[in-house]
Amino acid sequence: MSPIEYVWDAQDRRVRQCVPVPTIIHQLRTAIGEWDNIPQETHKVYRQKLDELTNLQATCSSAISKQRKGLKDLGHSLCKCTKTSDEKETELIKDIQMQIKDKENFFFDMEAYLPKKNGLYLSLVLGNVNVTLLNNQAKFAYKDEYEKFKLFMTIILMFGAITCLFLLNYRVTDEIFNFLLVWYYCTLTIRESILMSNGSRIKGWWVSHHYVSTFLSGVMLTWPEGSMYQMFRSQFLAFSIYQSFVHFLQYYYQSGCLYRLRALGERNQLDLTVGKMSLGLSFSLSLQSPSQFWQLYNAMTLFRLAGHEDCKEWQVFMLALTFLVLFLGNFLTTLKVVHQKIQENPEKVQKQE
Repeated sequence: MSPIEYVWDAQDRRVRQCVPVPTIIHQLRTAIGEWDNIPQETHKVYRQKLDELTNLQATCSSAISKQRKGLKDLGHSLCKCTKTSDEKETELIKDIQMQIKDKENFFFDMEAYLPKKNGLYLSLVLGNVNVTLLNNQAKFAYKDEYEKFKLFMTIILMFGAITCLFLLNYRVTDEIFNFLLVWYYCTLTIRESILMSNGSRIKGWWVSHHYVSTFLSGVMLTWPEGSMYQMFRSQFLAFSIYQSFVHFLQYYYQSGCLYRLRALGERNQLDLTVGKMSLGLSFSLSLQSPSQFWQLYNAMTLFRLAGHEDCKEWQVFMLALTFLVLFLGNFLTTLKVVHQKIQENPEKVQKQE
């Protein structure tokens, strides 16, 4: 082996170690030898197993699709039989319908681990990319990252609204804040769609809510500077601060509830803090009710501004309608959850009264 050489580096004014060329050649030959020793058979087996997995996925998806079609036809036949059946047959039909519902839920859980065609929204945003995560660890990691992202952005939006309301009364900062809202809600809708493709059971109004919020934020972003905008600006920013504060508290409270329920096996690993008003109903109502009626107040204020003689912007009336839709959706969903909770625990409610 060649002796180690040292050279004087005039630029750094210090002695540098210079590795001889034969040493470098020896290291290169060693690396090539190690590469040749890698068992390429392992990679070949991996490719074969991957092909087998793809074939199994296709077979399983086809079988589930066939079973779904059969259950659907059976359900239609049972509905027709109900019209002419006696009491005993009706009870039997109801029992079969419950079994069909259980089977559909079972198929839903199975499909969470199989590649599937994206829905319309994901197809428009991502194209025909497979977003299915194939193991529980990856699913839970993505769900956990979604929750952390939501918490982080809630804090950012709260401080952004505080800054715009109390420190920086400039149109530029308002536009940045509104753009951040649009980006945040758009990102939430994409992430939630991916979670739903992986077995998360978020549905109903809680899915639509963020789409409506995205639209509302986009209209706010396009609202030009003027007297109408300034009349509503402070009210909107104050509402944004309170809403972010509510989401912040709700996250910590409901995430704790979900953690305990998952430990007991009563909740799915992909259940989200969003849409879980049934967890700690009284706590959720105490926070959500003021926020919902604030949305109604925003709608009434904007309807009043839309009727003002100086109002020329279409955004005012559109925002009023959007806030009204948000209020109605949130309020009616809250009433539905309260009704279900009372039906599930009538004795408990009577004792509390």
